Amino acid sequence: MRCLRVGQRRALAVLFLLLVTAAGLAAPSVVRAATAPEPAPVAAPEPFGAACRTSVQGSHVTGYCYNPYPGLDLVQLHTDCAMWWDLDADAAPVAVAPGQTVRLTDRCWKDVRAVWVTHQKAS
Repeated sequence: MRCLRVGQRRALAVLFLLLVTAAGLAAPSVVRAATAPEPAPVAAPEPFGAACRTSVQGSHVTGYCYNPYPGLDLVQLHTDCAMWWDLDADAAPVAVAPGQTVRLTDRCWKDVRAVWVTHQKAS
């Protein structure tokens, strides 16, 4: 067996590198990304809650609630009276069916400080 000269060894090394590089480029590369499975889509909550508006005229409070959604809504009128001796009032819950409007009324003896309506899903 004959010994190769330095120039020949370099030429063989370069040829070997070229062949390995060409083989690497020609081979199909399959790269799989390590991903978690897609999460199940979260269902959007069903719309709920009657649209309510309130008005205060002197010591009288009136509220109107309209339910545009398919679920039954229990609305309750709350009245906060201004005077310390005037009792605050929480009306009984009233069911508002889909497409229905209800009228809620209450009053204080003197002045009204605040009025609000709460909603509850019917079971």
